[in-house]
Amino acid sequence: MTYKEARVYLDEMSKYGSVLGLDVVRELLAELGDPQEKLRFIHIAGTNGKGSVLALVSSVLSEAGFKTGRYTSPAVFSDLERMQIDGVWISKTEFAELIEEVQKAIVRMETRGISSPTVFEIETAVAFLYFCKKKCDYVVLETGLGGDLDATNVVANTEIAVFTTISRDHMGFLGDSLEEIAQKKAGIIKPGCVVVSAAQQPEVCRVLKEQAEHKECALVFARPEQAVLLEENYRELLFSYPFSNRNPGKEAKDDEESGRMQFRMGMTGCYQVDNAVTALEAVRRLPVSSAAVRDGFARAEWPGRFTGIVQKPAFLIDGAHNVDAVKRLRESVERYFPGRQLFLIMGVFRDKEYRRMAEILAPLAKQIYTVNLPDQKRGLPAEELKEAFLPFCVGEVQAAGNISAAVSLALQEAREEDVILACGSLSYLGKVKAEVKRMTDG
Repeated sequence: MTYKEARVYLDEMSKYGSVLGLDVVRELLAELGDPQEKLRFIHIAGTNGKGSVLALVSSVLSEAGFKTGRYTSPAVFSDLERMQIDGVWISKTEFAELIEEVQKAIVRMETRGISSPTVFEIETAVAFLYFCKKKCDYVVLETGLGGDLDATNVVANTEIAVFTTISRDHMGFLGDSLEEIAQKKAGIIKPGCVVVSAAQQPEVCRVLKEQAEHKECALVFARPEQAVLLEENYRELLFSYPFSNRNPGKEAKDDEESGRMQFRMGMTGCYQVDNAVTALEAVRRLPVSSAAVRDGFARAEWPGRFTGIVQKPAFLIDGAHNVDAVKRLRESVERYFPGRQLFLIMGVFRDKEYRRMAEILAPLAKQIYTVNLPDQKRGLPAEELKEAFLPFCVGEVQAAGNISAAVSLALQEAREEDVILACGSLSYLGKVKAEVKRMTDG
């Protein structure tokens, strides 16, 4: 099977849609020899910040010399980026070979009358098979949707369950209240693992404490209020946080009296310090030196989260796709670009709170271009998104429709000192980046 044939096969399997539940994926993995049983995991759930925490934790583990797999969703630039080992994407050849192996297992299942798996279940099985064959020391794993019934939750060897901030999102699948959503996500907690959480709303804290106690797990909350921001701009930030230095490198900058350590990151945005301290509380529980933590943070990358593409004008892409993420995005724009004119490109899925998102972002923008997403079934048409923006606009709004047209219009209108921001969904940011590169030769 070639890579192209593998993609065609997955497209055909997409007819089974998205189904929450573990029975089918367990059957599939059993057919493959249960590769997940030979791996150990850091499992991450939450509403916002999962990918950033995953990038930081996996970068630290790789820096410490562990062969580290990472499995993320959704993809930004390529489906291959979702499965990586030490920052290197799975190859097309390896992906195709593993899809073929999984396809044969599915045929065996179907002959026994077992339902066909969804695409996400297939890809999850491929990831576990890949990491097992490559003998990864750790796998840092991000849930796809929710927690308890997410396909990734078939894993049993979870050493650390990490929770980024939990807020209202995917209400149709996960529940109408914050407590219901937290209950679903808390399903990744396994007996005896360590539970690490970002600072949370009281009702979320209550759920996590109950579940951790029930599973006899130690529970640790990150302390973002103890982080001190020392330097920041939209390209990098420097902060300090209390952190034990087990094996300091010669260049470590530590305050011995306070036990604080400084960390420089290329991942920016006003929310990233919160993600970083959550990651620090997780890696504190792993066999890594403080030097590996410092260097891992410095080298960590997570494309599509307040990521600069070009500098004049500053063109950024950000995957903010729910109300809480958009609020933090607005804070970042106001902090890093005060007084500068903003040109906004936005596309969203129709199941998001897009009117509230429009209300938050519209007052910042001189010009707004709405676009159609590549996934037209789930995407909100550009014209409808334009109508959602109109009541809140101080500038103009235009339904550009085509992503290329929106990028072109923004680059034509913006001056060197202005800012262009594309956001609303991760699903189209790869196309935006490619168009910017093509038009600017950047």
